[in-house]
Amino acid sequence: MLNVQALTKKFGGFTAVSSISFDLAEGEILGLIGPNGSGKSTTFNLIAGLYAPTAGSIRFQGREIGGLSATQVCHAGIGRTFQIPRPFRKLSVIENVTLAAYYGQAGRVSEAEARRQAADALDLIGLPHARGEGIDGLGAAALKKLEMARALATQPRLLLADESLGGLDEAEMEQAADMLRMIRRERNITIIWVEHIMGVLMRVVDRVIVLDHGEIISAGLPAEVAADPKVIEVYLGSDAAEVQEHARGRDDGARR
Repeated sequence: MLNVQALTKKFGGFTAVSSISFDLAEGEILGLIGPNGSGKSTTFNLIAGLYAPTAGSIRFQGREIGGLSATQVCHAGIGRTFQIPRPFRKLSVIENVTLAAYYGQAGRVSEAEARRQAADALDLIGLPHARGEGIDGLGAAALKKLEMARALATQPRLLLADESLGGLDEAEMEQAADMLRMIRRERNITIIWVEHIMGVLMRVVDRVIVLDHGEIISAGLPAEVAADPKVIEVYLGSDAAEVQEHARGRDDGARR
């Protein structure tokens, strides 16, 4: 579904992403991890169209999208969430998601159809909307759900999920992880997930790519990556044993 080749992004004399290459198969959930400043967000922003590559290629379903605008990338079928939700505060929950459905697709849809698609997205992620509730009073978990519903309302084939667990407690993290699994299952959406909460991520993703200083330092099955000495050194540190346990559980379950 996605092919990234020799992707590079420079900001002046600073190289944020350096000649990275990877493929993404349809139906995968791919984890993209690494320490702060490793290039994860820049890679996301290159795929999503916020930045144009300095060099390299991004092909989505056979089409070159590197350098397209964020609107064009969204219309091509790539949706994304943001780490910090920024909904329209004066609009209701359903209106926030309806706007995404109305403007986020290549083909024009009616207002009524956009509202129906918005309701479907909100029903899928379990956020109430029937009475036209506003967003005041929504907690961190509900705001994350709203952010996800807005991305889903654009009808993506590929979803870029940016730190979906940030600010959530343990129970809410598990619910968010279950939501990503459900989105793949119910909508057949392929997912790239950037996350720092390794214990949860490793139980969900099919494959992991690790970045450090803009380069891929490891890639493979969760258990393989979690046991890589270089990944332990630059990122996992003292959490390595716990992360490895979660990753082994994920890989054993997949084999069964």
